[in-house]
Amino acid sequence: MDKFIIKGPVKLKGKVTISGSKNAALPILFASLLIKDIVEIKNVPNLKDIDIAIKILIKLGVKIERKKSLIINAINILQCNPPSHLIKSIRASIWILSPLLKRTGKVNVSFPGGCSIGDRPIDLHINSLKILGANINVKKNYIKGYIKTNFKGNIICMKNISVGATITTIIAATLASNVTIIENAAKEPEIQDLANFLNTMGANIQGAGTNKIVIEGVKKLKGGVYTIISDRIETGTFLVAAAICKSKILCKNTNPNNLNIVLNKLKKTGAEIEIGKNWCSINMHGKRPKSVNIITGPYPNFPTDMQSQFALLNLISTGISTIKENIFKNRFMYVPELIRMGANIILKKNILKCKGIKSLSGSEVIATDLRASVSLVLAGCIASGITIINNISHIDRGYENIENKLSSLGANIKRIKY
Repeated sequence: MDKFIIKGPVKLKGKVTISGSKNAALPILFASLLIKDIVEIKNVPNLKDIDIAIKILIKLGVKIERKKSLIINAINILQCNPPSHLIKSIRASIWILSPLLKRTGKVNVSFPGGCSIGDRPIDLHINSLKILGANINVKKNYIKGYIKTNFKGNIICMKNISVGATITTIIAATLASNVTIIENAAKEPEIQDLANFLNTMGANIQGAGTNKIVIEGVKKLKGGVYTIISDRIETGTFLVAAAICKSKILCKNTNPNNLNIVLNKLKKTGAEIEIGKNWCSINMHGKRPKSVNIITGPYPNFPTDMQSQFALLNLISTGISTIKENIFKNRFMYVPELIRMGANIILKKNILKCKGIKSLSGSEVIATDLRASVSLVLAGCIASGITIINNISHIDRGYENIENKLSSLGANIKRIKY
């Protein structure tokens, strides 16, 4: 597998353009299966997960032209059994269920894959589809199901807040008969973006971004053009990069309104934060950051996808801090790697205690998941000496042109291909 070789320490600073959101683009790509017309989707990031989603759609019979934007033609769906090796490659493949059931009346799909950051059960997805009228059986890691005519609107109260299950339900309810109400819905900006996309194509979805979403089913959707929102996690990652380098970075093509809690935490480190309509910046003015306590939770609480980046920030900050992870039980797999670089960490169950040190040392480490991998890359940028990061395929799943963007900010980073 490819690896990064990073020589530090460097001071990352300057301007960076944020890519489109992976976590918004993936459900929108799968939801485009509902539309028997031409759809153009702009600001789609060039990522490994996106490539796999496109391959899945093409195998189903969708025609896709990839230029600056994606031109999607899902007029003809040829099968209901996408290749299992592709489905198992990404977690997002679970979102194929709703549109495939609607378009073909049946599905035969293997369980999804993705990073090993903890249990991500599919029971909430299956339960919602059953409430909306689907007949589904799960056997030997395969999901087999059918609907007789159409999804039927109903009231669904999520047992737990789930981004994935909320997305599955929205897609299923869009063309269902009657009205669907989702109680205890996830509120993430990516949920709002999916609803905005479907509404642009003729859906009637109200309340996205709140804990109650009301969907009045429509008979059909039309084609159109839509632009994916910017990636709030990539934005937060580059802001943390400036914080750990005691420097200034300005993020362009982003929405700071989707990052309120992250920006507030960065202010508490001593950072000067400035925001505009489609940009935000952080300036440490050469000061070492102060550590901050973190508790992850569903939006608008602190995002689990920013947890490892803030752990790195705390490790080189002044003071002692704690990070409590409430979403994924295996989100601390990066801890042994940072300890190899000199980090002072104590991990007990889902709580990480960090004591700040002045510097890290380069080492050879292994990327264990998407967000952990980018934290190791940033650690390598500020560490003394050479850092070698193995298994960087994870980072290609969620960060577009990461080495080029970091190089433009001053990083000494090289990709070794195998």
